[in-house]
Amino acid sequence: MTEIIAMWSGPRNLSTAMMRSFGARADCSVMDEPFFAPYLAVTGKEHPGRDETLQHHETNPDKVAAMCASPADQTRYSFQKHMPHHMLDSFSLSWTEKAKHFFLLREPERVIASYVKGRSEFEIEDLGFAPQRRLFERLTKTLGHCPPVIHSHDILKAPERALRALCNALNMPFDSAMLSWPAGPRAEDGAWAPYWYASVQNSTGFGAAPTDMPVLTESHKVIAMQCRDDYEALAQHAVVII
Repeated sequence: MTEIIAMWSGPRNLSTAMMRSFGARADCSVMDEPFFAPYLAVTGKEHPGRDETLQHHETNPDKVAAMCASPADQTRYSFQKHMPHHMLDSFSLSWTEKAKHFFLLREPERVIASYVKGRSEFEIEDLGFAPQRRLFERLTKTLGHCPPVIHSHDILKAPERALRALCNALNMPFDSAMLSWPAGPRAEDGAWAPYWYASVQNSTGFGAAPTDMPVLTESHKVIAMQCRDDYEALAQHAVVII
């Protein structure tokens, strides 16, 4: 029986590299933001690749939930890259009861600096911090325990140690194949990949950990500060990397 691994991440969090990492395992299939198309269809939001996304992906949230609950690929694991802000109140979360979950986190300043390169106009919810915290608290109540949280900086700083710790928290074996992958696009990449995935498509593994914080505009500094409480609420649960 396929085990579902649901990763909950905001945008520009190392999430696509994590999809590559899990996808490099022979025992794991991947799904790329399956609720993005329903989210766009319902909200009417403008995003890079909106038309392509609506054309090539399922827009019915109930059908997507069924796909997530019963993945078509019969591999041991189904890694599903999700973003909490895509999960509108009208979308079913019943499928999450069958899944193992973890949250991927990154500092607000780094998220904003990267996000604005692809989409200069955005709302604070689009960055995902408040939705991440709300879903984390909801799943904690539902599951009876806190889902693992892992910081993108820890992964970049020590990929093998961090991924071993994450796999241990998910009660799944670590596979050294997770540390590298062939460059290039993947069939499972979302239709929005040409707008966001250039860096990861040129990669063959995790890059170096960043050092200095990016310089933000004054208005973006204010938004980063507004995200800080939600970020810290999740950061306190981060997996300890030994």
